[in-house]
Amino acid sequence: MGLKAVLSKPFAYVVAKRMEKWKNNAVELQEKTLLKLIEKAKDTSFGKDHAFSEIQRYEDFKNRVPIRDYEGIRPYVDRVVAGEEDVLWPGKPLYLAKTSGTTSGVKYIPISKASMPEHIKGARNALLSYIHETGNISFVDGKMIFLQGSPEMKEKNGIKIGRLSGIVAHYVPAYLQSNRMPSYQVNCMDDWESKVDAIVEETIHEDMRLISGIPPWVQMYFDRLSAKSEGKKIRDIFQNFSLFVYGGVNFEPYRARLDEIIGKKVDAIETYPASEGFIAFQDSQKEPGLLLLPDSGIFYEFVPAEEIFDPQPTRLSLREVELEKNYALVLNTNAGLWGYNLGDTIKFVSLNPYRLVVTGRIKHFISAFGEHVIGEEVEYALMQVAKAEHVEITEFTVAPQVNPPEGSLPFHEWFVEFVEEPKDLDDFRLKVDEVLQQKNTYYFDLISGKVLQPLVIRPLRSGTFIDYMRSIGKLGGQNKLPRLANDRKIADQLQGYIK
Repeated sequence: MGLKAVLSKPFAYVVAKRMEKWKNNAVELQEKTLLKLIEKAKDTSFGKDHAFSEIQRYEDFKNRVPIRDYEGIRPYVDRVVAGEEDVLWPGKPLYLAKTSGTTSGVKYIPISKASMPEHIKGARNALLSYIHETGNISFVDGKMIFLQGSPEMKEKNGIKIGRLSGIVAHYVPAYLQSNRMPSYQVNCMDDWESKVDAIVEETIHEDMRLISGIPPWVQMYFDRLSAKSEGKKIRDIFQNFSLFVYGGVNFEPYRARLDEIIGKKVDAIETYPASEGFIAFQDSQKEPGLLLLPDSGIFYEFVPAEEIFDPQPTRLSLREVELEKNYALVLNTNAGLWGYNLGDTIKFVSLNPYRLVVTGRIKHFISAFGEHVIGEEVEYALMQVAKAEHVEITEFTVAPQVNPPEGSLPFHEWFVEFVEEPKDLDDFRLKVDEVLQQKNTYYFDLISGKVLQPLVIRPLRSGTFIDYMRSIGKLGGQNKLPRLANDRKIADQLQGYIK
């Protein structure tokens, strides 16, 4: 056992004790965080425009700061990008994280000197929590890989610009640098497929023990490792592989396929990082949900999901949330985002401590007929049936078909890439439809009232979603395919991939 592994246990113990303190004082920490953020930013342009100096409590804040998405706060961000100081947060940000917005094109999210350490601490504490709970330290002495974007950055008006995963790559602790893969040169490659092939070449003979990344791209990496080694399981390629760290998308639709190609069960840690802040991580292998981080420079607000587009929606602090209710997540951060609608929906599965699950995206839903079906519901319906039928799913997306063939009812059209198609596809799709009706009463009413017909599944040829993401220039990195949409932009492009 190496020195790093030996030292990791006492370090994990110390961090776990600190975490226990803020787990038990989350509400109080959140209230203090809001006042600290306001005091720090009161002399910024945003602070002056919204009378921060007059805010003494949360109610005052809600009255002065409206909820905005990126487009709403963009006039301030544009001034930051232009090099102006003291706009959203004192001084200039350390970085601008460049992201691809669904509706806003390229977005630039500020990361400040105050917020950058919280990104690193969140990732570190996720691993230390795992060590403290399980006692597993074997991965610390082996090689680790983080499938991520390029660490290369550009500079504009004195601010470095890059992808979040690439920015974070510069903060890997020195004591882990010898364990970390791939090499810097490979990590800087832009073409994702060439990069994955190069990563395979660099890692296939290494002692890989921790693998981290967004599930669909990890799956692509595993598939190519297997192909390179004449069909071997990952367990036979990396015999000491014991920990998978992931985030960005729901893991469940990928679980069966990844379990199959790995060939054994490995522990997994889910994280909830965003360019806007590190929000939560899985702190237990025994309890469901992700632990919300109340003392990380972010004051969270929660809006009932159905109200997020209302002119004056209900805004709740952590003190006021309830279990099992869908909320839109709103952030106020120590990088200068205020009343910022992140676009995610979450629900709490525990209030002591505060643990949540991500249920979808605000703009990713289907309500062409008033059903308001959300991501959590379609994922649950498909995976429940797939698990029972022993069917593996590679990827899928759903859209409404409002212009069906003459004489037939409208329907939800599911585009599914199966590892192997169900023996009776019609029976399979009716079972999925039945579960979806059970999850969503509005959908049930539309089916039973003969407004909609049961969903239709279009099986797609193997490799469809990789080909599709490649065709739109979003293969790899942090890019994710929307699981459902209220329009047919993706659906119409997938017609040519149907078997």
